[in-house]
Amino acid sequence: MQTITQILLGLLLSGLIGYAGYRRGSLSKSGVLGAMLVGTAIFGFGGWAWGILLIVFFVSSSALSHFKAARKEPLAEKFSKGSQRDLAQALANGGAGALIAVANFLWPHPLWWAAFVGAMATVNADTWATELGVLSKTRPRLVVNGKLVEVGTSGGITLDGTLAALAGSALVSLVAVAFTPTFSFSLSFSFFLFSSLSGLLGSLFDSFLGATVQAIYFCDNCHKETERHPTHTCGHPTRLIRGWRWLDNDWVNFVSSGVGGWLLVVGGWWLVAGSW
Repeated sequence: MQTITQILLGLLLSGLIGYAGYRRGSLSKSGVLGAMLVGTAIFGFGGWAWGILLIVFFVSSSALSHFKAARKEPLAEKFSKGSQRDLAQALANGGAGALIAVANFLWPHPLWWAAFVGAMATVNADTWATELGVLSKTRPRLVVNGKLVEVGTSGGITLDGTLAALAGSALVSLVAVAFTPTFSFSLSFSFFLFSSLSGLLGSLFDSFLGATVQAIYFCDNCHKETERHPTHTCGHPTRLIRGWRWLDNDWVNFVSSGVGGWLLVVGGWWLVAGSW
C-alpha cells in the first residue's frame, strides 16, 4: 500500500514539474510524458532522496539551458535537438536512474543508491559542461587528440566546460551526501569526492563517445558537421560521415550515465566495504 501511495505521489509531483517545465519552454509535450515516466519511477520506487536529486538535475539544467540563450542560438545547427527536451532526451538523461530505482526496489542494496547518484551526477555534469562550455572564449579541443575544433563539435572540450562539469557533478554529490546520514564525516567527504569525480569522468566518457563512435553527419549545403539527421536546420539532407548510425546523442547520454553510476559503485564498494 505504501508503495502504491508513493508511486501515485511520484506521478503527481512529476506531472506538476513536467507541466512547469512545459510552461517554461524546457520540455516539449512528449518531454512532459518522459519526465512523468522517469519521475514516477524514481519517486515511486526510490523515494524522496532519489526524487530530490532528479529535481536538482532538472531545475539546474533547465535554468542553464536558458542562460545566454541568444548566444547559443547559432549553435543549434550543430546539435541534434534544441533546448526544449523531448521524450527521448528525458529518457536518455533519467532512464538509467529510473531503472536503478526499480532495481533497488526489487533487490534492495545500498550500492544501488551509489549507482543512482553517479548516474545523476554524470547527466548533470554533462549538461552543465554543454550549456556553459559553449560560452567559453577559447576554442574546444577534441578529447581524444587535443585537436582544435569548432564550438559545438561532438567530443570537443574546454577548460571552462570541464570545470562546469565538475561543478554540476559536485552539486548533485553534495545533495546526495545530505541524504546519506549513515555516513561519518570522513566517509561523507570521501563519498562526495568519489561522486564528484565519477560524474566528471562519466561526462568525459560522453565526450569520448562523441568524438569516436557517435553518429556525426555532414550538410553539403552548409559545409558543416552536425548531429542532425535526416535534415539539417537549413532543410537540406545530411549524410553520415563517421560513427555508428544508431548511436545518437540520446544513446550517448544514456550509456554515459550508466558508466558514471558504475564508477561510483566501484568507488563506493571500495570506500565503505563492510560499512553498510
